[in-house]
Amino acid sequence: MADIARLTALIEPEAAALGFELVRVAFLPSEAGDGGMALQIMAEDPATGQLVIDQCAALSRRVSDVIDAAEEAGEVLIEGAYHLEVSSPGIDRPLTREKDFTKWAGHVARIVMVKGYAGQRTNKGLLHGIEDGMVLLTDAKAGDVRLPLDQIHSAKLVLTDALIAATRPLDISGADELIEDTQEEKADD
Repeated sequence: MADIARLTALIEPEAAALGFELVRVAFLPSEAGDGGMALQIMAEDPATGQLVIDQCAALSRRVSDVIDAAEEAGEVLIEGAYHLEVSSPGIDRPLTREKDFTKWAGHVARIVMVKGYAGQRTNKGLLHGIEDGMVLLTDAKAGDVRLPLDQIHSAKLVLTDALIAATRPLDISGADELIEDTQEEKADD
């Protein structure tokens, strides 16, 4: 397995040095479909809420270097082979920090509580923010609920038209330009 707390402590300063905020560090089955494991790091540029490929690559290099240095010093951070996956959180992003629940209020979220939670385990509905450590949500089935943040196993936004409209693309230059491909131009090629 992996020492996520220690990995986070190593990774967070590297992300901050590049001007990024860490969204999530997780050790999960790899999406490569090879049966392996992946150290998944999601980060965002606070100015855009996303990372472009060059930013992912820069963070990946820094994380690789810091993990290699720690392991060369004798730490065992991850047992066995793994893939390193650095990405932007995407539109239907995970909600991992208190500020995520505030920032994305007004959008639909899916929240799964830890096993043993006394109420409904999975809630999906309109997110209203966070208040005194309680996430406020209007669940489609249960109505208005208050979910303790420390009892949330996972939470993420649900892809909706409203979310797509609220998420601005990184670069829309040229998006309004019309390029016409006429038969005459094709004949000249």
